Amino acid sequence: MNLTTPALLFPAISLLLLAYTNRFLTLAQVIRQLNASPDRGAALVQCQLPGLKRRITLTQYMQGFGVLSFLLCALSMLALFLEAEVAGKWMFGTSIVTLAVSLVLSLVEVLLSTEALSLVVRDLEQAKREGGTPCS
Repeated sequence: MNLTTPALLFPAISLLLLAYTNRFLTLAQVIRQLNASPDRGAALVQCQLPGLKRRITLTQYMQGFGVLSFLLCALSMLALFLEAEVAGKWMFGTSIVTLAVSLVLSLVEVLLSTEALSLVVRDLEQAKREGGTPCS
């Protein structure tokens, strides 16, 4: 294994962290909008709160594991540069594992987000049945 092997992960991890940051900012915006809404006590909003809390926690951990993966990848490159090949391989392997954990957490967060959107769609369908106008 040489120095370029862990270097291949750098752009991927950087883009992943950028995507995680965008998801965090979107989640923060949704929460702030719900807080500012006059309907924040509505049943639909209250049903979404546990999912929002879980998504915040998942986002925190997925970002943390992503940063740890990036750090381990950089340390792996340093170890390989200093010709400590065994340490470099172990850190690179650990970097890949932490990246995989981060990706699994990201998948769980996406599933929770989809579940929250399903709640909103069901609420819209129910409002339509109760007297909304039919689609044209």
